[in-house]
Amino acid sequence: MRYALLLVALAVGACDIDIDQPWELEHDRIIAVRAEPPRILPGEQSRIDLLAGFQEMPVTERAPDVAQVVSPMILASTLAADNGAWVVTAPSEDQLAAARAELGLMAGAPVPLTIGVAAAWPNPVTSIDAMHFGATKVIWLGETGANPTMAGITIDGNDPGSTDLVIPKDGETHLFVEGDDEKDIVNWLTSCGEMHDFDSHQAYLTVGPDDPTEGQLALVFRDERGGVAWRIWNIRAQ
Repeated sequence: MRYALLLVALAVGACDIDIDQPWELEHDRIIAVRAEPPRILPGEQSRIDLLAGFQEMPVTERAPDVAQVVSPMILASTLAADNGAWVVTAPSEDQLAAARAELGLMAGAPVPLTIGVAAAWPNPVTSIDAMHFGATKVIWLGETGANPTMAGITIDGNDPGSTDLVIPKDGETHLFVEGDDEKDIVNWLTSCGEMHDFDSHQAYLTVGPDDPTEGQLALVFRDERGGVAWRIWNIRAQ
């Protein structure tokens, strides 16, 4: 086994493959999936959307092209397409009780509804196949909860607002959002310059002589209760 692993490592090294860094925006993938809201009571609804990155297009917020319930299948009918969006409607308490029995949960426990999503770049799709990327999202049924509100966002100590950002080519641009790195998942992503400490609530950005000087900056924030929030800015270095 060690010999086989060594051969794989040598083969990868010999190919001199450029591997995308996790903070790089410019490659085709689903960056994050959001349910609005992430926890709902019987009769309430939650809308699913996603943040998608592309190799040759700007990051965009959009609905999945395809979505389906992965688990528990007894609640497959809770998900439906609605005017180009995908919406989950929380079922009755009796249906939740049946789902708890299927999943082996205690009475009254919130029920995790796992949704699989897929999207195309850039054209819509009608089925999931090898040409399309995918992700999953858990919506919690039987209790209430909201997505996080990102607080204290600063770029070099200033509130970035919603306008285009201009950063210096020289030195470090410091990024901050209030968060607990032990509980929250924070990701800073960019297509301008190079990101450092991308998975911390305190990160910084540099722009080297060979780095792109224009692009986008994204912040994705996930809390411990399944909530997701994001912000996107256009950014350039000068």
